[in-house]
Amino acid sequence: MDFPLMSQSFHTGGDLDAYRTLGAHPAWEDGREGYVFRTWAPGAKWVEVIGEWNGWQGQPLYKNASGVWSGFCPGACKGQMYKFRITGADGVSRDKADPYAFRSELRPGTASVLWDLAEVHIRDEGWMSGRDKCYDRPLNIYELHAGSWRRNADGSWLNYAQLADQLVPYLKEMNFNFVELLPLSEHPFDGSWGYQTSGYFSLTSRYGTPAQFGYFVEKCHQNGIGVIMDFVPVHFVPDGYALCEYDGTALYEYDSDVGHSEWGSRNFNFYRGEVRSFLASAAAFWLDVYHCDGIRMDAICNAIYWQGDPVRGVNRGGVEFLQQMNQALHKRWPAAILVAEDSSNYLKVTAPVAYGGLGFDYKWDMGWMHDTLDYFATPFGERAAHYHKLTFSMQYFHNELYLPAFSHDEVVHGKKTIIDKMWGSYEEKFAQVRLLYLYMFTHPGKKLNFMGGEIAQWREWDEEKALDECLLAYPLHDAFRRYFSALGAIYTQQPALYQGEYDTSRFQWLVSDDRAQGVYAYLRRDEGQDLLVVLNTQDKDWEEYRIGVPYPCVARPLIASQDQQWGGTAGPLPGPVQSQPEGWGTFPCRLEMDLPAMGGLVFVLER
Repeated sequence: MDFPLMSQSFHTGGDLDAYRTLGAHPAWEDGREGYVFRTWAPGAKWVEVIGEWNGWQGQPLYKNASGVWSGFCPGACKGQMYKFRITGADGVSRDKADPYAFRSELRPGTASVLWDLAEVHIRDEGWMSGRDKCYDRPLNIYELHAGSWRRNADGSWLNYAQLADQLVPYLKEMNFNFVELLPLSEHPFDGSWGYQTSGYFSLTSRYGTPAQFGYFVEKCHQNGIGVIMDFVPVHFVPDGYALCEYDGTALYEYDSDVGHSEWGSRNFNFYRGEVRSFLASAAAFWLDVYHCDGIRMDAICNAIYWQGDPVRGVNRGGVEFLQQMNQALHKRWPAAILVAEDSSNYLKVTAPVAYGGLGFDYKWDMGWMHDTLDYFATPFGERAAHYHKLTFSMQYFHNELYLPAFSHDEVVHGKKTIIDKMWGSYEEKFAQVRLLYLYMFTHPGKKLNFMGGEIAQWREWDEEKALDECLLAYPLHDAFRRYFSALGAIYTQQPALYQGEYDTSRFQWLVSDDRAQGVYAYLRRDEGQDLLVVLNTQDKDWEEYRIGVPYPCVARPLIASQDQQWGGTAGPLPGPVQSQPEGWGTFPCRLEMDLPAMGGLVFVLER
């Protein structure tokens, strides 16, 4: 059998298809069926493949000028386990999982598993031809950990097919139109949630087979739901069976102290073209094989800066890797959504590479998240001094294509859940969390919420336990879930909340300096109509509160967070409010309305 050299693009970092050559693939030779194995290990002295078909006895592979060891193993069959036995440059023999394997043994086992991805058939042609980046469409994302959303009655995980059958109707009911999955690449430790990866091309075996995950994606797409995959391009597990010192040298990682991350893992060496191709191909794999609609990339700050620390300086290799990968992914999949989780102030994260940017489509707005949660955790009597934490985001929001997010990181490890972060009594926390989410859904930017937030879960998220859906037996939690769904419907159905939302002319403050009363008011504009949002963040009612408006209008209420049907105390939705010809402040007209304590209202303005 011929074992060709790797393409030049593999060595320069531009290969999106390395997984089609490297790894293990079904093959025939001289009428014999088996698998061909290829692994990149340029520093190795000797490489063998061991597996179930040969009693774990080594079969030698042969090295070519690309540094790739190859060989054909007759009799190897789909579903059998295998590893590469690599004698490194240091003379030590190590049994390694295949970096390009498509399946892996369930932890605590560490072997790779032979598979044929040709069996993954996703029937979604209509969806694929009509999708786009949602710049002028609603993007309402439900962030999900596949192992702890729900579980079977015996406590076991749902498989991918079961998850699809239960999750898709729920997403539609709650008006989410995208699901973002915490990393499903194989990983040894449940408590890492997939963020310390061992198998970048290997769908985790915890929840089933590639075919079952193909069913998951197909069902989502057939019901109008996009799928975003979380991806970890910065670091990998230090476990000896995986990428660490793969050929006896620092092959995938840096060979100095910067090779060790703050999480105890190993940092990828972005200056090596073959490592760039490995990572770019891994991202492409989810878009290509499983038809995912987007990639969310974790801890991008740690690629931009050495060890994620701006003081240590920009990592030019990391920046160039992100630009090269994103540009290549966009060229092949123009409709795919690329999202950066970046906590730094690095400029042009969402600008095109051609203009010096990193080439992402959206960036999580970490500053908005921190400021907003800090404000709602502040006692009512102290909020005047912190008033502008809720206005500050609009000073920088249009510098990037920001995506406000309340993610899994905000509800674990002693941070409290979203509702528990709210200041006040039990009832006040519910009132405020309703107000918080009304603010979020009417703030410019796409939306992301981690599972459990929509039922106002009190217990911090635990990857070993399903959500506390038993809470829905309590009226306040059930009412909140219905309210959250109603907010999602308003967001996805009102063009003023998603069309042109990064255009500064489509947002206008009406009240942005009422520290004493803690009131905010703003317009979200659309060519067809404007929406007025009013927030009272204090624990006092304000009667006949005046708000200046730029034109005569009737304000027809769309939703009120303190409405009794949502568990509030302010009675039913108020009636329409007619503007007065007398101006207020710098505006030619005004509205007068009663604002309930800790209440938010959204109005449609009719001219």
